[in-house]
Amino acid sequence: MQWEVVIGLETHAQLTTESKIFSGAPIAFGAEPNTQACPVDLALPGVLPVLNRGAVERAIQFGLAIGATIAPRSIFARKNYFYPDLPKGYQISQFEIPVVQGGTLSFVVEKDGKAEVKTVQLTRAHLEEDAGKSLHEDYRGMTGIDLNRAGTPLLEIVTEPDMRSAVEAVAYAKALHALVVWLGVCDGNMQEGSFRCDANVSVRPVGQKAFGTRCEIKNLNSFRFLEEAINYEVRRQIELIEDGGKVVQETRLYDPDKKETRSMRSKEDAMDYRYFPDPDLPPLAIAQDWIDRIRASLPELPGAMRERFVHDYQLPEYDAMLLTQSKAMAAYFEAVVMAADKAQAKPAANWLMGDVSSTLNREGIDIALSPVSAVQLALLLKRIADGTISNKIAKEVFAGMWEAKSASAALADEIIAAKGLKQISDSGALEKIIDEVLAANAKSVEEFRAGKEKAFNALIGQAMKATKGKANPAQLTELLKQKLG
Repeated sequence: MQWEVVIGLETHAQLTTESKIFSGAPIAFGAEPNTQACPVDLALPGVLPVLNRGAVERAIQFGLAIGATIAPRSIFARKNYFYPDLPKGYQISQFEIPVVQGGTLSFVVEKDGKAEVKTVQLTRAHLEEDAGKSLHEDYRGMTGIDLNRAGTPLLEIVTEPDMRSAVEAVAYAKALHALVVWLGVCDGNMQEGSFRCDANVSVRPVGQKAFGTRCEIKNLNSFRFLEEAINYEVRRQIELIEDGGKVVQETRLYDPDKKETRSMRSKEDAMDYRYFPDPDLPPLAIAQDWIDRIRASLPELPGAMRERFVHDYQLPEYDAMLLTQSKAMAAYFEAVVMAADKAQAKPAANWLMGDVSSTLNREGIDIALSPVSAVQLALLLKRIADGTISNKIAKEVFAGMWEAKSASAALADEIIAAKGLKQISDSGALEKIIDEVLAANAKSVEEFRAGKEKAFNALIGQAMKATKGKANPAQLTELLKQKLG
């Protein structure tokens, strides 16, 4: 049987406020346990929550960036469940009327060897508080509770079940991560838990409209774990159904050591949480002038920048889409063009999407940490454009620049000079080399004159070999054509 995978993601983005969502306690990462929990976070008798205005503003920023509706009036609710790291016995969240409603997010995804633009519909994004953390090690067989995270402001971003593979889910998660970091509403630090995903996964026979039974995989804090967990869960559900079993709706955890998901608890529905409006918090009213002020303060968004790159630099839409997936990448690209000139926009894009990105991926670092600066790359592009080096030699120079980790703006010129990589463009020198190659390859010359085009490429190869790859390819090709008549 052919199966279709159905995936929806719920992402918790920790907001970049200085204090918690309902108290003035700090949220700095790495503090000693229970040193950043005040009476409100501890749910001591008589305390009342007060909403953090900065958290609301960041939610509005995100909503505007995805083209969502900002609710003029939204409600905070109590989500009731009992767990040791939840002092109140309930979590303050939003249920029926969230602050952000709808919206879309578009991103590039590789499918069957081709790049496609995928758009995912967002259901909602709502504000809520985080719970504390249970610590199971070094407590003499007991579990310790750290309430530093209790009350940390979160924006939970929920998609429609629009994704059909783990690859699409990861591409969406990366695009969402880039957007919240771009806006500055979340630092995106997945190791510290600032950005984590829950994946709702189900399968159904191809052509069936009804959804299958879904399982939720909780707290995936890396893109690799997200992909591995979804792929395992898809295989598990398909094998279970094909063996005559039935998928049970439940919450599961992913074990990265065993590379498998395992059951955590039966999946709750909304009725299990007994949501009701929090009597300690009035409805959140957001006036239009507040929204307008925040809209005016937004940075240039990826979509607008993408359009500008196409218009100002004549880049293909695909290039513009990739370059604006990250604010740091977009800024680097513009810095390269500014240091070179607009004519180098397309070559700069090619280098960033090619050698630069592949090297960054291999090293596992972000463009912001690249040892080759935008100014240095701009000079390399200039040397390709003015014929000093060929594209092939430029790759060698770039590798040398990366290894050198030098701050010198003239690094490309220094490496070209030190390694003797300057391209041979002198016609007299090239003609002499061509004469020697023709004399030594009489058979290839005869084959070319007999109509075999491959023989011409073989002669070019011999000439490039004789010059150790330093001949100007265009000039060499033209001179060889002249010699052969």
